[in-house]
Order: sequence, then structure tokens, then C-alpha cells
Amino acid sequence: MFWSMAFDRRKVRRGAEFAKLLGTGRGSEFGVGSADLTRWAAIVVTGAQTEPGKPRMRGAIAQCTLTLEPIASRGTWSGTSPFTPETATKSDGPVAVLTRARLRATRARAFWRAIDPVGAALNDPGTEGLHCAFGFGEAPVGFQGTMSVWRSAADVVRFAYRRPEHAAVVTRTAELGWYAEELFARFRVLGIDGDREVIGWRDGQ
Repeated sequence: MFWSMAFDRRKVRRGAEFAKLLGTGRGSEFGVGSADLTRWAAIVVTGAQTEPGKPRMRGAIAQCTLTLEPIASRGTWSGTSPFTPETATKSDGPVAVLTRARLRATRARAFWRAIDPVGAALNDPGTEGLHCAFGFGEAPVGFQGTMSVWRSAADVVRFAYRRPEHAAVVTRTAELGWYAEELFARFRVLGIDGDREVIGWRDGQ
């Protein structure tokens, strides 16, 4: 997989408008020290008229592909806005949420202390409507994100603003300016193919 991360970037990016190869955290964990060297991710953005591909990572023994359509997005990733929706729409079915941030070096320690309770909440089996969640990163530190899939948009709102652990982080983000760059996007889930255990899918949700 290290070989793939180093030498297959061009293959994954071929024909894509935007693409990133990423490491992930263990289970639903994210943050320094949680890297999972057995699980890797690729985010690939194609045009509306392009059939989305399913990049096969070198050496992979299991794979899960989520096909997504952007509903809303704000912020930038590496200076671009890769998930701009075609039109303003809502989703009545499952919703995927992606967050990504480049941390300010002077704020990083305070950020990691503040998000520990959020990580615990995502690992809580009682978190209503959560199908799966995992952290990802472009580098071991400083470039961090999360990916989660929820039963509905209402479940996302309930967690983001009514779960005290996450609501506190939202408030402190505005106050303390942790991020040099940030992006938040929601997607309609069009399909999930492959082994859902790869993304930590929770049965019964």
C-alpha cells in the first residue's frame, strides 16, 4: 500500500477533476496516533457526464466504493472547491458528510484536546442514525478530515448542533480560528458497492 500511495497517484487522478489519496484512522478514530496502516482511501471527483471509476488500490484485499452527489459545500481544499453542487438540492435518503481542515500550527494542540469528546461520540453505538464514520489525513499531522454516512439529514443536524460535544467544537471553531483552510460538504449517497466492513458499517442503523 505504501508503494501504491507513492506510485499510483497518477493512475487514480487520470480523467478526474480532483483526486486525493489518503490515510485513515483506526475504526471511527481520528487524530495523532490513530493511523491505520491497513486501510487507505481515495477521493475522486468526476464531471457530471463522466461515469465514476472505482480505482483499485495496489495490494487491496477488500474494497468499498461510495458513489456520491454533492448537496452543499463550503470552503476550499488545496485552494479549490471540488464539490460544488450542480443545483441546490436536498436528500430524503442517506447523507454523507465530509469535513477537511488544514490546522494552524499554533492552534493544533488546543484543537486535538477539544475534539477528543467528538471522537468518543462517534464511537458511541447509541449515536442515532450513524451508519459509519472514519478519520482521514493527507499527512500524519496538520491535514485532517472525517467522513461519515448518516441515515438522514435530520440525524446529521441532531448530532452537529444538539450533541453537546460537537456543538461545543462548532462554537470554539469560530472563537479560536483553528483552521488555516477548511471545507465542509454534504452528499446524497447514490450507491455503496463492495465490502461495507471496510468503512466500519454498523448493522441495524
